[in-house]
Amino acid sequence: MSKEIQAKLLGQIHGYAPHAAAALLEKHSPEDVAFVLEALNPMVAQQMLHVMAEGHRSKVIAAAPIEKANQWVSNRQYPEDSVGWLMETPAAVFRPTMTIHETIEALRNLTKRAFITYGYVTDEDNKLLGILVFRDLMLGQPETLISEVMYKNIFALQPSMGLTDAMKLTVNRHIPVYPVCDAEGRLMGLVRGQNLFEARAIEISAQAGTMVGVEKEERLNTPLFTSLKFRHPWLQVNLLTAFVAAAVVGIFADTLDRIVLLAVFLPVLAGQSGNTGCQALAVALRGMTMGDLKSGDEKRLVIKEGLLGLLNGVLVGISAAIGMFIYARIQGNPSALSLAGVVWLAMVISCIISGLSGAMIPLILRKVGADPATASSIFLTTATDVVSMGSFLGLATFFVK
Repeated sequence: MSKEIQAKLLGQIHGYAPHAAAALLEKHSPEDVAFVLEALNPMVAQQMLHVMAEGHRSKVIAAAPIEKANQWVSNRQYPEDSVGWLMETPAAVFRPTMTIHETIEALRNLTKRAFITYGYVTDEDNKLLGILVFRDLMLGQPETLISEVMYKNIFALQPSMGLTDAMKLTVNRHIPVYPVCDAEGRLMGLVRGQNLFEARAIEISAQAGTMVGVEKEERLNTPLFTSLKFRHPWLQVNLLTAFVAAAVVGIFADTLDRIVLLAVFLPVLAGQSGNTGCQALAVALRGMTMGDLKSGDEKRLVIKEGLLGLLNGVLVGISAAIGMFIYARIQGNPSALSLAGVVWLAMVISCIISGLSGAMIPLILRKVGADPATASSIFLTTATDVVSMGSFLGLATFFVK
């Protein structure tokens, strides 16, 4: 393709939301797409790449100059103890001129490629204007602009912020996902609350082995192959548990095909249960590290976290059930009441199991001689994903005809 046509293609995507621009670019050769992306803000280019089909994305990155490709796919310019290190690329990025109907239709496709909790509204310079909550999309009229329903009181982290500082700002907010912006307010990525709390909890727990009942822990000067021996088995376990979570969703593929609106609530349940489990995990690890968790206190900790999960699940489940009922009625689904009941019950079950898992997993790992700091997050993520998605889809399959 000539430079003139490439420039024309660049003009065509001007003003498009990243997902729409990516759909247009996927029709062109990787070389032409790489040329166009080079001319864009690196964060916008990264957002477009994130929602492209994996095969096409890989070819585009391969066709780009190495320095640009590294800029698009790496967060490693940030320190390991910073927010930027944990940052993910946002997929659900929209323009304020889009309607609720257009946004929901876009989300139907985006949820097949990425795990989405919130939508983000940006201008053409990628400055974050507002955040979209699924509840507001469900309750709004289809022709309403998303600029009228977006949440404008934005709380965002900065990529250079240390994990400790980020924890202090977010500890009482209990939000599943936080946007990450630069000093000018441009959207750079997102960081999940669960990952943030897990990373900080692991940092807190990485003290002397006697504090957590572990004799062998990895240190900065640990030899390379010794570190490999410590870490690699857990990565294999993580891969296996990821297959388990994927299999749970696969079992209920027919239910998802039959009741499409269930897909909208999957991230809601997974995010809420993940945060519940992560809070319990942080408390357990902190108690183990600081010596607050004495012998004989384990039962009290587990019972407390289970009851907190129950109470939080009941209260949050009511809000989620109301949202599902309204959304299902708007969509004309005759089983709106049944779906609302399913959401409530699934939320209660998920929060109870997540709270129990967050408290019990590090205790069990310490008892069998494994490092809670290394392995807790792997098992917790699996437990919360499997239980939240499995209970939700299983109950829907059983009760909703």
